[in-house]
Amino acid sequence: MSDDHRAIGADGPAGESRRAVDTATAAGPPYAECVLCREPTEYPESHKGITLCPVCAWQEAQRTACSG
Repeated sequence: MSDDHRAIGADGPAGESRRAVDTATAAGPPYAECVLCREPTEYPESHKGITLCPVCAWQEAQRTACSG
């Protein structure tokens, strides 16, 4: 698994500065964390099931599409 999406534009480990900006500017309910990279997702914390951020969802779709 690649950690590239977490390191882009991040000052600290695992994208801490980007996460701080995302949660500070996000209007709405507290957002659930991605189960893979812990970035905020588009889902509220009350969302049931596995929550993935858009980047991890795209990467997971790529993995499953090529696993014929």
